[in-house]
Amino acid sequence: MLTFEEKLTIIESFPELQRKEVSLGRVNFHYEESVIDKKIVVNHLHPNGNAFVFTELIDDEPYAIDDRGMTNIRDFSEKELRKVIRLSIESLSEKHFEETWINKEQQTLKIVYDYDSWNIYADEMLDGTYATYNGAADYLQQEGFKRL
Repeated sequence: MLTFEEKLTIIESFPELQRKEVSLGRVNFHYEESVIDKKIVVNHLHPNGNAFVFTELIDDEPYAIDDRGMTNIRDFSEKELRKVIRLSIESLSEKHFEETWINKEQQTLKIVYDYDSWNIYADEMLDGTYATYNGAADYLQQEGFKRL
């Protein structure tokens, strides 16, 4: 297991993250350029080496996710930690943002960030456009869809 100092050095090597001191000697790291309200990438890095990384929007990797959308990184290697942080930042970035939602009839819609707008697509057909991610997500929730 990496020590607190080793994890801190790795996390601080990502210039797009901003360090925020929290209680009990813990540290959070925020991605201020996030295209959704979620900005915390690394949550509660503790002096004992425990911490969490936001992984809820990462599609390509099977991470164990808690009810906050976070994955415990206590036992991650340096390579694993660098990868999960990079994927977390990318998942919160406008360059790569796409999210699939599904309803009880197994119909799927996607929220895609396109040119400063949040668009909802049914396959290739545009279903709606919103100014914010929350607006698009609220609409889908009201229509009975849940994030996949």
